[in-house]
Amino acid sequence: MIEQLIAWSVRNRALVLVLATMLTLAGTWQMGRLSLDAVPDLSDVQVIIRATHHGHAPQVVEDQVTYPLATAMLAAPGARTVRAYSFTGDAYIYVIFEDGTDPYWARTRVLEALNEIRERLPADAKIVLGPDASGVGWIYQYALVDRTGRHDLAELRALQDWFLRYELTSIAGVAEVATLGGMEKQYEVRLDPMRMEREDLGYHHIRHAIADAAQEVSGSMLEIAEAEYLLRGKGYLRGIDDIKRVPLLSRWDFSAVPRVGDIANVVEAPRARRGMAELDGDGETVGGIVVMRHGENALATIERVEARLAELARGLPEGVEIVETYNRAQLITRAVSTLSHRLIEEFIAVVLVCVAFLLHVRSSLVIVISLPIGILAAFVVMAMQGITANIMSLGGIAIAIGAMVDAAIVMIENVHKRLEGQTVSADSPVFIEALVEVGRPLFISLLIITVSFIPIFTLEAQEGRLFTPLAYTKTYAMAAAAGISVTLVPALIAYLVRGRIRRGADNPLNRWLMAAYRPVINASLRHPGLV
Repeated sequence: MIEQLIAWSVRNRALVLVLATMLTLAGTWQMGRLSLDAVPDLSDVQVIIRATHHGHAPQVVEDQVTYPLATAMLAAPGARTVRAYSFTGDAYIYVIFEDGTDPYWARTRVLEALNEIRERLPADAKIVLGPDASGVGWIYQYALVDRTGRHDLAELRALQDWFLRYELTSIAGVAEVATLGGMEKQYEVRLDPMRMEREDLGYHHIRHAIADAAQEVSGSMLEIAEAEYLLRGKGYLRGIDDIKRVPLLSRWDFSAVPRVGDIANVVEAPRARRGMAELDGDGETVGGIVVMRHGENALATIERVEARLAELARGLPEGVEIVETYNRAQLITRAVSTLSHRLIEEFIAVVLVCVAFLLHVRSSLVIVISLPIGILAAFVVMAMQGITANIMSLGGIAIAIGAMVDAAIVMIENVHKRLEGQTVSADSPVFIEALVEVGRPLFISLLIITVSFIPIFTLEAQEGRLFTPLAYTKTYAMAAAAGISVTLVPALIAYLVRGRIRRGADNPLNRWLMAAYRPVINASLRHPGLV
């Protein structure tokens, strides 16, 4: 069957080239759609739950929030492990699913479990899901720096939280923009217990009064002179003075209504911090961490973030600048360039070998044309399977490149050897016989190399996620090379290896190498025991 396929490819070489062109176009199109990243995603499929229960000790959070949530998540379909951590006022629950689970399906199952457990949690406990990102979603980081010293950490934090963060979150592919460092501005109402006792007021009176005052209300419409007017009460608190003027209505007769400023001291103070950010030893700063959505193209997302930051930098106050502190795009581009350099080196080596030993430049074009087509065929399968182009998957192709060109080199050399000193057309039985003679062994040998990485597919967990992309791409590239070796390569040889073929003995380099190697062979035959 292989012999018939080779003969058919030679006789219908125009059709083979058309099919190869179609494969090239498909591979080029899919290559542009491949997701680029630095490394494979080694993280588990997990959903993070954050529960906030302000003002409560870790033991209370554990008993009232963490334990009910963790036990409910154990029943989620596909959940393999549930890890829970309790802190002062906060709890984190990590629900880890089986490998291969769709992350958005997992988030849906967690939401269903949360709806069932919500009634068993305290009323003031707030439950939110973490971003739909993986463990390697951290793709970009920047810092806000004020070299003039006119803006303090609270102002820089406000710029990050209320300006940059919202703008960057709206970018396609960005799951979250986390703020790092700085001072978060807040208003503190420092109560005077003696005044509270004198006015017969409790903590809940003051808290509810401030909460009710910090909002707007709407009334009905009022018609005047055939025009409708909407009634609206504007009550947003805008500063310390507004908070001090909030009335505390605790008496039925409303006599001498006290205000917040009468029983408390209202000040502006930073919120309690759990960490800080520092840049290059120059002191504290404010930073932002851009986290990518699961399965997105890392390089394209980083490019969109960089373009948006360049636009937003023009709107920052004078003296404030954005300093890049981490960018994964550099590692991604270096990983991609590794394959490009390997291809160029392979092309140069093949051309030099063909010219030096065969004295036939057109023969080298067979490899130069067929090798990229085999790689593009691997890209087609990669895109269909959803494998990202990273340092491991591209490494699999780089490993396969050396073996991919073997079949073409052996076929070209055999054609030259069988037809040396002759002028034979491509449709001649002698020409086809020279290709068929080595076609079957080459095809079978490439298939053996193709299946050599099958044991890697048995790896599990992080080892499997790390090495499986390499095994897949290497297998795809070798399978493509095996198919091309009995179809496209014979067709290209029929087009490019024409005219009178020179004898190998006519090449001075070949004569010199044979003369140098013949004594070694003779000595080995005379003294076999020394070998």
